[in-house]
Amino acid sequence: MLVFYSINKIPVRLTNERWRHIIRRHPEMKNQIEKVVETIENPQYILKGDYGELIAVKFFQETPLTQKYLIVVYKEISEVDGFIITAYFTTQFSKRREIIWKP
Repeated sequence: MLVFYSINKIPVRLTNERWRHIIRRHPEMKNQIEKVVETIENPQYILKGDYGELIAVKFFQETPLTQKYLIVVYKEISEVDGFIITAYFTTQFSKRREIIWKP
């Protein structure tokens, strides 16, 4: 299990089970943990999810799929605990979602 810190300074867990789930569903994410960490700790945007989750977004010029946005969906369940739900690359992030944080 790995732990990173969100922009709210809350520890966010990435369990081995979640990482296996992510790379099984999105094989291009293999070997991309550093980008996941960077997206959680230094996002370009945080979007509001539908069920209380947060969506960290960061653009990368180089990925296994060319230039893409990395989306990391996570939940902060208390001031001292959070967890990653999923992560994937996409060409464009959802413009319909509310931006709740940007630098």
